[in-house]
Amino acid sequence: MPPRALKLCPHHRMAEAPQPNSTFPRPSFFIMAGIPGLGDAQAWMTLVFGPMYLLALLGNGAVLAVVQIDSTLHQPMFLLLATLAATDLSLATSIAPGLLAVLWLGPQPVPYAACLVQMFFVHALTAVESGVLLAMACDRAVAVGRPLHYPILVTKARVGYAVLVLALKAVAIVVPFPLLVARFEHFRAKTIDHAYCAHMAVAELVVGNTWANNLYGLALSLAVSGVDILGISGSYGLIAHAVLRLPTREARAKAFGTCSSHICVILAFYVPGLFSYLTHRFGRHTVPKPVHILLSNIYLLLPPALNPLIYGARTKQIRDRLLETFTFRKGQF
Repeated sequence: MPPRALKLCPHHRMAEAPQPNSTFPRPSFFIMAGIPGLGDAQAWMTLVFGPMYLLALLGNGAVLAVVQIDSTLHQPMFLLLATLAATDLSLATSIAPGLLAVLWLGPQPVPYAACLVQMFFVHALTAVESGVLLAMACDRAVAVGRPLHYPILVTKARVGYAVLVLALKAVAIVVPFPLLVARFEHFRAKTIDHAYCAHMAVAELVVGNTWANNLYGLALSLAVSGVDILGISGSYGLIAHAVLRLPTREARAKAFGTCSSHICVILAFYVPGLFSYLTHRFGRHTVPKPVHILLSNIYLLLPPALNPLIYGARTKQIRDRLLETFTFRKGQF
């Protein structure tokens, strides 16, 4: 049986069982509870999230290494793919080590400042990933709809500028999250009933009016995801129009095949995210809280684990380069 929580100090016990109507000054640390309601069974969740994180590390690391080593892959499409891999690697690393520690060892203390930093990076990297998926959809729309003009319209420099804009946009829109929490001086409890420092999970603990936190969180989710989904839908509308105009069935299949990997990645990112969002917003009283927390963690860790597998299996250049690398290393031994 996995080891459970270390004995908590009196401060930790107080955080876990606050007295009714009691308040605390801004704490120097929070207690991360993990997945409340599962008890000792949550330790076995490491068998789910541990392999996910390992796949994310190995898969995205392999994609980044292949794109860096092979100069023939220094093209806009593969540079965007490398950006997605770097984002996935960073997103998984921002939550997985702490998540696995909480699941395996039990409730863990997290410094207040570290919690706000994690909050920023989790939400910022999620916004960057959504933006990268939009950029990749636009890239495929130009490649399919305007193949002769693609080398002129989509260049490495423009990809670099696009990635920079996405990063700056994510920083600008996510910085208010930790600032909206940092303005509060008193908290109802020190225990966060979650596996990472999600904005609303921390905001639920504060003493004061959190309407600004709720409103900004809802507006940001709808604006960022909504705009990106509309952009992706529009891009694929243009792709579908261009594909249907091709003269032969083989040409249509080949054109669609260039987009199939990206479609799989979009589904892997947005479907769990949409399900998690809907259950959180509209199933608060019908869906158990442990299910909410599980879904939010799956939403953040499943795409980084699946994306390199999808691209490794469906993108010929990357698949061939990986096979060559492993075959060469095997031949050396």
